Amino acid sequence: MNCRGQLIDLSKPQIMGILNITPDSFSDGGQFNNESDALHQIRKMIQEGAAIIDIGAQSTRPNAQLLSAAEEILRIGNLISNIKKEFPEILISLDTFYSETVQFGFNEGIDLVNDISGGMFDDKMFEIVANTGLPYVLMHINSTYESMHEKLIHDDIILNINYYFSEKIQKLRSLGIKDIILDPGFGFGKTVEQNHQMIDELDAISFGEYPLLIGISRKSFIYKPLRKSPLDIQEETQKLHLKVLEKGAKILRVHDVLATKKTIDIFLGK
Repeated sequence: MNCRGQLIDLSKPQIMGILNITPDSFSDGGQFNNESDALHQIRKMIQEGAAIIDIGAQSTRPNAQLLSAAEEILRIGNLISNIKKEFPEILISLDTFYSETVQFGFNEGIDLVNDISGGMFDDKMFEIVANTGLPYVLMHINSTYESMHEKLIHDDIILNINYYFSEKIQKLRSLGIKDIILDPGFGFGKTVEQNHQMIDELDAISFGEYPLLIGISRKSFIYKPLRKSPLDIQEETQKLHLKVLEKGAKILRVHDVLATKKTIDIFLGK
């Protein structure tokens, strides 16, 4: 993966630490939405083993308030450039579905784009990503912001995901976007059963042609059937992390970096 000239080796799994600078995210809203707290959390995640920090200015939980690109940019402020000054070695991923926010983030120094929308919420997204030359995380999701959490998929979930990815990858590659990472979109419009099928059959997604990013941290398909809180499923999550690693996952997007690092070490036989 080429991040602004820096080659990132994905032969060993990497950890993407989540930094929500939102007041309303489902499990950590309001904890890191000032710069001092955000930088402290980033330092902690780097020390625990994160190679990438994923910054999100917008909550995508059900019934969250939709921010405009201008509001996202205002919320991010100088954080990206300040992270780059404080932690020049860390890769910064920007979690947004707005092309305007991507352009802002690129100018500030981000290293990759994490777009939950697959380019469907902003028709300029693919073009702007191509212009930046950054790696792009392509996630599977329903086609509109309003429907992203609705359970609309009634055919085989793996076939549905592969069809979606093949169509989107063709568009991305035609624009010259070479570094594409696939995110199956755990929790977005999928039933509990579909989420577990995705884990069981992960090695069939994209047929191993592209690196897979897996984001199951604190997802409701894990904690709701167990009648637990999102903060009380670390053991169950790490068991599933080990399973997806065995099936080829290359990047784990997580809240709990240290526990995930231990899981990766077990996977690597350390």
